[in-house]
Amino acid sequence: MIEYQGSVFRPPSEANSLILQATLGCSYNECTFCGMYRDKRFRVRPIAELREEIAWAAQHLRGVRKVFLADGDALVAKASFLHQVLEALHGALPNLQRVSCYASPQALAIRSVEEMRALREAGLTQYYLGIESGCDATLAYLQKGVDSAEMIRVANKAQEAEIKLSTMILLGAAGHAGSERHARESARVVNAIQPRFVSTLVMTPVEGTPLMEQYQAGQLDEWTPVELARELRVFLAHLELSGTVFRSNHASNYLALKGTLPKDQAALVAVLDKVLAHPERAPFVPEWLRAL
Repeated sequence: MIEYQGSVFRPPSEANSLILQATLGCSYNECTFCGMYRDKRFRVRPIAELREEIAWAAQHLRGVRKVFLADGDALVAKASFLHQVLEALHGALPNLQRVSCYASPQALAIRSVEEMRALREAGLTQYYLGIESGCDATLAYLQKGVDSAEMIRVANKAQEAEIKLSTMILLGAAGHAGSERHARESARVVNAIQPRFVSTLVMTPVEGTPLMEQYQAGQLDEWTPVELARELRVFLAHLELSGTVFRSNHASNYLALKGTLPKDQAALVAVLDKVLAHPERAPFVPEWLRAL
């Protein structure tokens, strides 16, 4: 059977996927806001263990269509290892249609376009990339390990390999003073990448992170739902995309919006204008329903 090690995380769109821990932890693990993998040391799991878990899934989980390769940085593993995992998955799961994983900018930097293209042809077709911000000062504050130019460069390697990119932006990451710049610069970077999907999350302090330490010391701005809606409006209004699906359906958001850009862009901005004009009528998610 599959015995998960430590905390396990996956994107909202992988809710019905088989989660396979190809690696444990995150090889970078320096982002100040992220506490997902601070409970474990990064390592690549033995292929023999994974083959046993895949065989168990084939026997007990009929009809698996999607697999998410956990933990936070599976793409950083050797390409030869990932090919073995993909071969085992497709050999055992006849209904498998998609395999995806998180992709840190550091992992994208070491993977060549040719390697990513070959992995796509073997079945690894979608990456989840946390852009977080397009503002260099904010990226440095979050300790992402890259600036916006490098983020664009490595993301476009994946685009060249014809990988579907699902990207994330962190609302509230630059504080009140940097909000406008964060929103505009994040739109600039997303425009340069042209991902298949873009979503927003709200930056939220979690235990065991430097961000929580700043919050407890009173060094973080408090955000109201209206202020976050204003930042989201600036971001959405400055996007120039061709066929990108937008979502703010992560549980950290106060507003659950969705649409395809540019087709639904004006309608989404209009919704936010209505929220800002009449916040008392806004369909904000209650605080008790929000989470990470």
